[in-house]
Amino acid sequence: MRGLTVATIFVFSIFAAQLLRIQGFDSSAVAAEALEQRTEKVTIPALRGKITSSDGVVLASSRARETVVADPTAVCTYKQKDKKKCDPATSGVAVDLAAKALAPLLGSTVEDLRPKLTGKGRYQVLDRKVSPLTWRKVAGLGIPGIYKDSAEAVPERVYPQGPNSASLVGFVTDDGAAGGGLETMMDKALKGTAGHSVFEKAPDGSKIPGGRQGGVKAVDGKDVTLTVNSNIQWYAQNAIAQQMAKMGGQSGTAVVMNAKTSEILALASYPTYDPNDIGRAKGSLVNKALNDVFEPGSTAKVMTIAAAIEDKKVTPDQPVIIPNRMKRYDALFKDSHDHPTLNRTVAGTLAESSNIGTILIGETLESKRLEEYYRKFGLGSKSGMGFPGESAGLLAPAEKWSGTQRSTVMFGQGLSVTAIQAASVFQTIANGGVRMTPNLIEGTTNANGTFTKTASKPGTRVVSQDTASKINAMLEGVVSKEGTAPQAQIPGYRVAGKTGTADFYDATLRRYSGKTASFIGYAPADNPEIVVAVIIQRPSASIFGGTVAGPVFHDVMTYALQELKVPPTGTTKAPIKISVTPEEAASDPRTLRDRPRGSGK
Repeated sequence: MRGLTVATIFVFSIFAAQLLRIQGFDSSAVAAEALEQRTEKVTIPALRGKITSSDGVVLASSRARETVVADPTAVCTYKQKDKKKCDPATSGVAVDLAAKALAPLLGSTVEDLRPKLTGKGRYQVLDRKVSPLTWRKVAGLGIPGIYKDSAEAVPERVYPQGPNSASLVGFVTDDGAAGGGLETMMDKALKGTAGHSVFEKAPDGSKIPGGRQGGVKAVDGKDVTLTVNSNIQWYAQNAIAQQMAKMGGQSGTAVVMNAKTSEILALASYPTYDPNDIGRAKGSLVNKALNDVFEPGSTAKVMTIAAAIEDKKVTPDQPVIIPNRMKRYDALFKDSHDHPTLNRTVAGTLAESSNIGTILIGETLESKRLEEYYRKFGLGSKSGMGFPGESAGLLAPAEKWSGTQRSTVMFGQGLSVTAIQAASVFQTIANGGVRMTPNLIEGTTNANGTFTKTASKPGTRVVSQDTASKINAMLEGVVSKEGTAPQAQIPGYRVAGKTGTADFYDATLRRYSGKTASFIGYAPADNPEIVVAVIIQRPSASIFGGTVAGPVFHDVMTYALQELKVPPTGTTKAPIKISVTPEEAASDPRTLRDRPRGSGK
């Protein structure tokens, strides 16, 4: 008995010492550990900011969504007498009743839900995109084991314009990550800062009333306002799609920008996709106006002739004798069609888009000087917009040009550009020789409603106002009856522009295959407001820029002028001399003519 008494006292002494330690010396630490075990921390996702057009149309927005989860070990007690445990004899009936009640609310079927509501596991996701209203209806059913998992809630991204602006706006994946376009470019501003909620929970997971609660509110992302006009974007996208259906082809783009500020008014790309169903996307997920490069062809002649005029090597009325064929190094160059020897002016060379005439004009400058002008026009470098995946194009240093490449670059082959770069060349001429950095973002609005306008970047003087005016007059000649694109004329407005037809290099085939047809121009020519660039790759019904891209330019430009309420200026263009007589060409000491330049690679 004494031994048993001593043992009992010893055991109770240990219990007393442990109780003293827990409640006395270590009480704070133990209490904190217990609190941590019964405290739940749930992340509150921030709603992603909206993307809207300059005229207030929503292009992308987010809406709250709940994740509905099932605990099969509890669902099996639905409408059963014993609510604490499943009865194998009746659990099948309970699951069927629950599935029938849930199916119409979750947009599912009994057959799909039954396996998720059955089993020994305690966590089955039923739906990740349930609206708050639908969740209230689900909760109102009172089905045991059906709850929402706030930690898994991911707001749903919605694109009201669908494929119309998909390649521009981009998309967001199911886990909320930006997947391209402006969603990626402006991700830091759009995504906001997640918050969290802290509360004490009972053993069954329910919130303890009056228990510790707190947390940090989520800060929603900033809204981003674009410079894009939603109506012009819609029209340009549909115009490209219709012309692609008519002409065939691999892809097409249309760029519409403000001639004075270079703000982007539309950036259409075809083929496109539906960002609301990205899992089934079949079209291209990139914006071809910024990501794809191509040889521009004759639209690049504007740079060559502008450089020669700026350096006072030629004048618009200077005669040029253009033969049917002309040899440079080991290549025999020609124009788009056979012709007898022509007597044209520099202006006529551009109006009729002569490759041979452009080479003769370009040869008045050293190769390095030409390269300098091309780079000042924006070739060989990104636009500065910051768009994800944008290409800088391809422009080799002049010292690496081969013998024939020195000639081909003058009329737009042997170098590559993006559609935005090509449009920027014409924006420079339309803006009196000053190139502006293209811009897509008008500004951002934070959660407090404060709007911050995007800072404008200074322009770069490329050529003088005088040179730009002379090129402007020549480009008006392109859309005259003597030029290559009379179909680009718009009644009541003076239009300036240039056609382009170039060989298309297929990166998959690793060879040239098909053509690139383009038309780039602006209006009104005497006070430019809008620049439109249309590029269609590998058309099959026709290959010439005037007939393939010209009609799209005409329609998009006409619509944009009306949408922005740009009135006709009411002025008439001054006549420009296109041709000279053989006698005038022969007697003028300024006349440019073929002088063979050696042989080589």
